[in-house]
Amino acid sequence: MARNAEKAMTTLARWRAAQVQEAGGQRERRPYLASECNDLPQAEKWRLQIVREIAKKVAQIQNAGLGEFRIRDLNDEINKLMREKRHWEVQIKSLGGPDHARVGPKMLDQDGKEVPGNRGYKYFGAAKDLPGVRELFEQEPPPPPRRTRADLMRDVDADYYGYRDDDDGILLPLEQEAEKAAIARAVDEWKRNKELNKDQDLPEEENIYPEDPDDKRMEDDEEEPEKATVTSHVAVPSQRDVEEALLRRKKQELMEKYGCLDAKIEKS
Repeated sequence: MARNAEKAMTTLARWRAAQVQEAGGQRERRPYLASECNDLPQAEKWRLQIVREIAKKVAQIQNAGLGEFRIRDLNDEINKLMREKRHWEVQIKSLGGPDHARVGPKMLDQDGKEVPGNRGYKYFGAAKDLPGVRELFEQEPPPPPRRTRADLMRDVDADYYGYRDDDDGILLPLEQEAEKAAIARAVDEWKRNKELNKDQDLPEEENIYPEDPDDKRMEDDEEEPEKATVTSHVAVPSQRDVEEALLRRKKQELMEKYGCLDAKIEKS
């Protein structure tokens, strides 16, 4: 039925054109290039005609039963008319008319969907569901950027290996409290065992730890606030060692200066 309707419309259009020619009139055709028209009302007229043709073809392409080839042809024709419409809008603006690209309606543009990476060409209606077109819109997200070894090593520092866990001032007091609590529990248990042994008339345990005067000093140190101590892991020479080393070096330089290379410096 659609094919017969197209034939009828074609025949009717030819018959109407023949009548116009017989009446002596001449059908006015739209210029091929928009730059050929220098009349603003005429340019507005041709632009409006293109808009009507686009609306008509957009309505036709909504029918998915037209077939793949017909839908593709209609989609190509719509994109061609869209480009021609933009040319006429540029010409209208150059002739002093309104800027339709900015103030004009965007209904026809919103109906089309543009493929990412293919700027300018749009798919309308049933053309968006054609084989091979739907896959163009379903693009996979780009993979995350791969981190290099330099990026991974940028976050590795002394904190990563736990070298500065004691510098926050939180861990050491907790360890000291836990140590004191453990010592207190051990002392209480020892006292209970001692009282139990006394009740059972068991021989008293011999004190194998003689009193050490340093214990009192340690107790005094616990009462005083702890101070940060600096431990040197390298042997630091004294002032006398430095003077002896300088003296030996000076003697060696004098012996080499006067040619006594085989002389040995006596150790002072």
